[in-house]
Amino acid sequence: MKVELVAIEWLRAHEETRPKKVRELAKITKKWGCYTKPLLVDRESGSILDGHHRHAVGHILNLVRLPVVLFDYLEDDSITVEPWPNCGLETLTKQDIVEMSISDELYPPKTSRHTTSWNSPPIAESLERLAKLND
Repeated sequence: MKVELVAIEWLRAHEETRPKKVRELAKITKKWGCYTKPLLVDRESGSILDGHHRHAVGHILNLVRLPVVLFDYLEDDSITVEPWPNCGLETLTKQDIVEMSISDELYPPKTSRHTTSWNSPPIAESLERLAKLND
């Protein structure tokens, strides 16, 4: 599984974040001086599937790139999506996620739950490197 660095502006959220969680994660990330987990992102649309809080932290820390694992979300059967219990939706499709990410709206926090048949690789991508346009 390949971790790549992409421009933070290219990434598109489909779900709101919880401000308190973002602040806590920003504090921890700054203390560690690195990202320890990549975001999961659709390679075609830039839709963030997992990592909305890490994306928000990147903005707080003025990063220009973030570590991601890219894949063909709509075609890849190794990742699935379903609504979180009690989120107000009965069903949720991959197409719904992509459409929301390219719209001007966001789902509330904890609307979508993505599961994969694999685990994200652990990383230690320095904040210093993520703050630069190029290596």
